[in-house]
Amino acid sequence: MKILIAYDGTECSDAAIADLRRAGLPAVAEVMVLSVAEISPHTVAVPYALPVASSGVFLPDESPGDISIDKQLRESQAFAAQAAARLRADFPGWEINTQSWAAGAGPAIIREARAWGPDLIVVGSHGRLGIDRFLLGSVSERVLHHVTCPVRISRHRSPQSRSIRILLGVDGSNNARAAVQAVATRNWPAGTEARAVGVIDSRVSVAAATTLEGTIPTVFEDECHCGMSRAVCDAAQVLEKRGLVATHEVITGHPADVLLAEAGKWDADCVFVGARGLNALERFLLGSVSTKVATHAHCSVEIVRAKGE
Repeated sequence: MKILIAYDGTECSDAAIADLRRAGLPAVAEVMVLSVAEISPHTVAVPYALPVASSGVFLPDESPGDISIDKQLRESQAFAAQAAARLRADFPGWEINTQSWAAGAGPAIIREARAWGPDLIVVGSHGRLGIDRFLLGSVSERVLHHVTCPVRISRHRSPQSRSIRILLGVDGSNNARAAVQAVATRNWPAGTEARAVGVIDSRVSVAAATTLEGTIPTVFEDECHCGMSRAVCDAAQVLEKRGLVATHEVITGHPADVLLAEAGKWDADCVFVGARGLNALERFLLGSVSTKVATHAHCSVEIVRAKGE
């Protein structure tokens, strides 16, 4: 498994590193820690850089003598080394390399992801500027919309003595099935709990009612419920075969709101959700469920895409 971890030395980045101990990640992996020195566009004319020797430090094409840029890069390099040391302590079997960039964080992560091809990108929920959800809004959301691999918005919570709890948003789509498979292929400790939740969107029902002269046929509701029940049941069976303690449930409501509420009530450690819904109509009606969940969840969130999506 190839894992790209964005790290900027903040408390949130430290929390993201700590959270990985409860992410079911493999004992052996190839890992790249990317630390980005945010450079103002007024300071550097070209946002990307060339590698300097084998140090893993990327300097701007112009203004190589700028002391402030050099200082930020050295700080960024120190952050990357700090994160690598922590990861080696937690995951001694991982092969870990570091890179430091002088660039915008979002473009740097996207560029490295496209060049390196990771199986998972890990980012924290806030950035260095200290503005609430800065990283999530400005960087993570951009990354979510411009990479093709799963992205984990990693949040560490208070140490938990109980088993790990994973909530899955299930809707029968390829992306949702990919999320189930992502959970099923991880290395979870014994007793890990997984809950597959299917949400019948009340807004889809309203749209159907409008197109059907104000009535929602019972057969339509029954088909929706039966289809969703099959999807969550199939998901639970897949997870049970992998040794997880799996349950499933179908709920009617707004998908993002339901998943957020259930994650809070169940005290989930992570929510896994597919990147898209079933079809264009649902995506139009629902907006970005995954983005809303990633932004507002109290716990970690993994956004998963099926290959080719």
